[in-house]
This record gives sequence, structure tokens and C-alpha cells, in this order.
Amino acid sequence: MIDSNISPPTARQKWLKKLVSQRHIQIMALLGIAWMIIFNYIPMYGVIIAFKDYDIIRTISEAPWVGLEHFKEFLSDENFGYVMKNTLGISLIKLMTFPLPIIFALFLNEVRILRFKRAIQTISYLPHFLSWVVLGGILATWLSDVGIINDILMALHLIDQPISYLAEPKYFWTIVITSDIWKELGWSAIIYLAAITGISPEMYEAATIDGAGRFQKMWYVTLPAIKGTISILFILAVSGVLNSNFDQILVLRNSLNDSASNVIDYYVYYTGISQGRYSFSAAIGLFKSVIALTLLLIANQVSKKLNDTSLF
Repeated sequence: MIDSNISPPTARQKWLKKLVSQRHIQIMALLGIAWMIIFNYIPMYGVIIAFKDYDIIRTISEAPWVGLEHFKEFLSDENFGYVMKNTLGISLIKLMTFPLPIIFALFLNEVRILRFKRAIQTISYLPHFLSWVVLGGILATWLSDVGIINDILMALHLIDQPISYLAEPKYFWTIVITSDIWKELGWSAIIYLAAITGISPEMYEAATIDGAGRFQKMWYVTLPAIKGTISILFILAVSGVLNSNFDQILVLRNSLNDSASNVIDYYVYYTGISQGRYSFSAAIGLFKSVIALTLLLIANQVSKKLNDTSLF
């Protein structure tokens, strides 16, 4: 016989019971949170050196406050103009290539021969797993005076003399953009392919009954169905518009193409590590982060108003 005096479990007891039943998952989550706190949040204390005259002899707390002096110095620096031009130029062109993985995913989804589709996928995203150190070495070899690029162009009689592409600033942006597409196109398309697989086949069947062709299905069925995924990734891409891929730039740049390759990320590295101007480089990094946050908020708000999709 059931005791009628036993009260039903409270919301707190239910929550504790659920927490205990999920203890293994919760421990994994707590480890991730601990990692973020230790490596992402605690180091943020060091941001205050952007407002101090810091050197390695004194501690951060002992360094004197200088306010916005380093920010003013950066804005009036003789390198500010071409550093910002290179950063924005490379980043905005990369942003313009944002639709390429979407187009690639749409066409790859239309491939019906499974073995051929898998081969294309493997070939396209394989470069992603190679570091820029490796790819930079490959590109430096291909683009040298005696590299394969010059051999092909001279064999086709498109040029008369070999060109040292990495020594010419006018070619640097093209090399950076092209190599970035080569490395990340296939990998970036994976998330769109995953979103496409979640589309109900009934929608395509209905479109077929209505007489829609392949391109019409892509335009009227596939694209609207993955609109949310596209919006979220575009918001993140806009927020990272000042990120020029430091690894790539560091590997491909040299003193001969400095006028086209000196971007904010490299300038922070050079002034901070090579010159020991820690406060100045921290101020530049903070300046970049504030702009990135502002762009993120603007892009998020615009996306929210246009298609009701946002990060928060």
C-alpha cells in the first residue's frame, strides 16, 4: 500500500537527481568551463598593460598608468595608414569570398555518384589539415623564379621572364586570397553540407511535382532552408574582418613585400616580441578587439532585423 504521507519531490530534488544522473556529462562540461576561465578569462587581467607603461622589469601592478597614450601613439604612427589599408583590404576581399563555400556545397550536394562526391570532398578539405608552415613552403617553391607557376606560364608564352611573385608587393594580396580559398574552401563547405542534409526530402519532392529543376530547387528550397546557418556564419565572418590570418601572413611575408603584407596581427607581433613594446602592442590588440566586438553587435542586429536570425 502506498503511503499517502510521502510528498512529491520538489523542483530542487528533481534538479539534483537529474544532475547526478548526468554527472559524467557535467564533469566534461565543467572541465571545459575551467579551461576557458584559466586560459581565456584570467589572462584578460593583462589587458590593463595597454593603459600602463609596462616593462618586464616591473610587475603589472607596479607599472605607472598612462591612460590612452598608447592608443594615441598608434593612431598617429606613420605605419598606421598602410597597416590598416593592408588589413582591411585583405580582410574585405576574403569577406567577399564568403559565398564560395556555399556555392561549392550546393553543387556538391547535387552530385549523385557517391564515390565521385566523396573523392571531391576529400581532395577539397585535405589542405585544411596541413599547417601554413607546410603550405607556405609549397607556395614559396611553386612561386619562385624556377617554380612550376613560372614554368607553366612561360610554356604557354604568357610571360617572357620568370617572376618572383613573393618579392612583388602587387601580387601579395592575390596570393593570400587564392591560397586561403584553396586551403579552407572544402572545410568551410562541410557545415553547409551538414545543414543541407537536415532538409526534408518531401520539400524536394514537392518542388519536383511543381516542375522545378535543379537550379530552382537550390534557389527556392535549399538556400532558404539553410538561411539561418548562413546568417550565423556571416555574422562571425564580419566580426573577424580585422583578422588577416597571422599564420598565413607570417609564412608568406618578407621584407620585399612588406608594403602589402604588414597587417595589424603582424604589427602587434613585431612591436611586442621583436621590439619589446608590450604596452603598445597590447593597446593595438585591444583596439582591434573593440572594433571586432562593435562589428559583431552591428552584424548581429542587422541579421536579426532582416531574417530573424542572430547569435543572441
